[in-house]
Amino acid sequence: MNDNKIPFLDLVAPHLELEEEIVGVMREALRNGQFTGGPLVEAFEKDFADFCKAGRCVAVSSGTDALRFALMAAGLRPGETVLTVPNTFIATAEAITQAGALVDFVDVDGKTCNMCPDKLREYMERKCRGYGKGRHISRKTGSAVSAVIPVHLYGQMADMDCINAVAADYKLKVVEDACQAHGARFFSKKDNCWRTAGSMGVAAAFSFYPGKNLGACGEGGAVTTNDEEAATRVKMLRDHGQVKKYYHDIEGYNGRLDAIQAGILGLKLKRLDEWNSLRRVKAYYYNELLSDIKGVRTPYEPLWSRAVYHIYAIRVRDRENMQSHLSKAHIGTGLHYPLPLHLQKAYSRLGYGKGSFPAAEASAESILSLPMYPGLTDAQQRRVADAISDFASGCASVHKAQKELRGAN
Repeated sequence: MNDNKIPFLDLVAPHLELEEEIVGVMREALRNGQFTGGPLVEAFEKDFADFCKAGRCVAVSSGTDALRFALMAAGLRPGETVLTVPNTFIATAEAITQAGALVDFVDVDGKTCNMCPDKLREYMERKCRGYGKGRHISRKTGSAVSAVIPVHLYGQMADMDCINAVAADYKLKVVEDACQAHGARFFSKKDNCWRTAGSMGVAAAFSFYPGKNLGACGEGGAVTTNDEEAATRVKMLRDHGQVKKYYHDIEGYNGRLDAIQAGILGLKLKRLDEWNSLRRVKAYYYNELLSDIKGVRTPYEPLWSRAVYHIYAIRVRDRENMQSHLSKAHIGTGLHYPLPLHLQKAYSRLGYGKGSFPAAEASAESILSLPMYPGLTDAQQRRVADAISDFASGCASVHKAQKELRGAN
């Protein structure tokens, strides 16, 4: 490994720091012989529910399972339509279709890259027809729109007050995709207080994939909810539909979280507030370093948001060449996400083409994710900013030379 390289993500250092505690968790599981369920899982569920200010938490095997189970527990019926955004990881849409529903998209806000409440309302008003008892049939899918999944992209919550208001008007269930937003907060004017991701819908889904702000040493996920019946339903769905061993009220899935992963997550949860604060500090420093570089747009954070910067994504004009330039400078980067879902082959059946969701497409074409993790140093951030500045200056010089050449001709 090149010691001079700045990785996009560092998963080694934090685990070395916690190595002895992690070994202790594994030793506890080995000695009590409970590898699925048991005290480690139950303790984490309680602690994470408290962290999210939610009534209940049910730990599951992945973020995708969390999304699917949350939808099913919210009362989604097969064949209904669920709306989400095109600029998200495919798991958001996969969970919808795996739950037996149909997926359709609404565009995002051009500044936050999160679901645009006005576009959601526009969909319900212009792309649906009323059908009694408040049901609205999508002209696109031909079925009733029953739920909406706002994605808290890159660790910043969507405008939940406005989304919930639209949902209430059209009787839509709201399931938060909080898979990138552990600990993110939103100031609700409706409630006149700060709310935490995972507490503002019928249910919410979290992923504990290793690269997340709260990541396991493997796969993991959780559903949070304030609805006792929904929590009970998720517990059944994750465990083959059992109410107790060998008694199955419904058909379910094998979606349990391993006890060792739950124990590791419990260790990390104690440090999550500190880690998230460090991410915010580093995001602000990036903002300062990059503010005067022409052609670079830093993330927009509204006053009502307290993002946790799972991803620090800038907007740039010549992304591919800039990414190549940073790579040559031994700086890791990422693309989240270069092709929106409505343009993916997997969703070609919906018939969308280029231009269908302009804001999501503009984001996909210009987003570049920079190194972001609690252990990132100021010196490393300055190196990243200097490399970006060098590239931008070079582009400006080339543009000036081309302009002068055109003038001479």
